[in-house]
Amino acid sequence: MSSQKDNILRSIYAIYEMYKKGYLGGKILPEDSNPGLSKSSIDNYNFFTLTVALDYQRNAFSLWESAKKTFLDPSTVQVFDPKLVINMSNEKLKKYLCEYNLALQPNKHTEIWRKICETMCFLFDGDIRNLFIETKWYIPDILKLVQVTHKSSFPYLSGIKLCSYWLHILEKYTDATFNGREFLSIAPDTHIIKATHKLGLISADMLKDNKIQLLVAEIWSDLLKETNLTPIDMHTPLWLWSKSKFIDIERR
Repeated sequence: MSSQKDNILRSIYAIYEMYKKGYLGGKILPEDSNPGLSKSSIDNYNFFTLTVALDYQRNAFSLWESAKKTFLDPSTVQVFDPKLVINMSNEKLKKYLCEYNLALQPNKHTEIWRKICETMCFLFDGDIRNLFIETKWYIPDILKLVQVTHKSSFPYLSGIKLCSYWLHILEKYTDATFNGREFLSIAPDTHIIKATHKLGLISADMLKDNKIQLLVAEIWSDLLKETNLTPIDMHTPLWLWSKSKFIDIERR
């Protein structure tokens, strides 16, 4: 078993190196389509928080392009200001979110967007950065607050996939510096699950398990213990490896 684990770890490190060298592509990622705001600004945190909240079972490139267009249009940018959203009529919010297809499910996505804005206003004075200040930027405490204490206040964002992805994105595109990164699980989306299967870490039958996301997250957490990689470090490399149709890692 140890030999099998060693072989898998060698493959993982090879994939990681391929990613760093650009062999997997990824020069332009979906989230790179953003307004180019100051990393430390509240608008930047709002943009990446609210957009991630709608990143569920849809084309990532289209989502982020829609979000960027919505932000750059003076007539729709107000949807990224939580304090304006909570006083906005439902019809107006829906219209603005649908203008550039940011909301693909008009009713459901509008409801989620409004709920996240209400959470930001009523719990964190309209500034999501206050959540991180309150938890001292410590991942385990952030996860507990979002996924347990106030779970119902964070629709979609409290899920195991989007919560990890959200914090990963904030770390990359804002000035957020989190403590306890090793406690941040991989974001088990479709591509991560496929890559996990390709590496032989889960069977075909396990793919049908309704708890597959939790299972995959636990597998990566256990596998990377006592290595210099954290689970979230492998998110983008594995995502790109899956998108590349699992380019042969033995030839690199």
